Amino acid sequence: MTAPLPTPVLGETVTHRRYVPYSHAHYAGNLVDGAYSMGLFGDIATEMCIRTDADEGLFAGYSTVTFHEAVRAGDVLEVTCRLVRIGSRSRELELAVHVVGRGEPTEQQPGAARMLATPLLATTAVGTVVVPARTATT
Repeated sequence: MTAPLPTPVLGETVTHRRYVPYSHAHYAGNLVDGAYSMGLFGDIATEMCIRTDADEGLFAGYSTVTFHEAVRAGDVLEVTCRLVRIGSRSRELELAVHVVGRGEPTEQQPGAARMLATPLLATTAVGTVVVPARTATT
């Protein structure tokens, strides 16, 4: 006998936090490429699929992706994923990356950093994941 599948709930939200290491900087000013945020979206969508369907799911595509602010090495990011549509085998997700902390190194204090009073919206997207068809269990 297998465990019953969880029931997806509109509005369910998953949140991750991640520190951006300096090894991910690709550009002047310690900028990180947009692919970094996209990778985080894949990770958080996977957790959402596990929570809602007991399966890792598969990212099918994005309908929108917008880069609003730069992500830099030394940032602390908060990534959110909200379930906004439930289909028979698909789930539509709203995704966002906010910068909540930022490294501010100086010559006197190379490890200086602070948490931001107001998070910066860095990246948003709307994506669709697919999950296995639900079957009745006995």
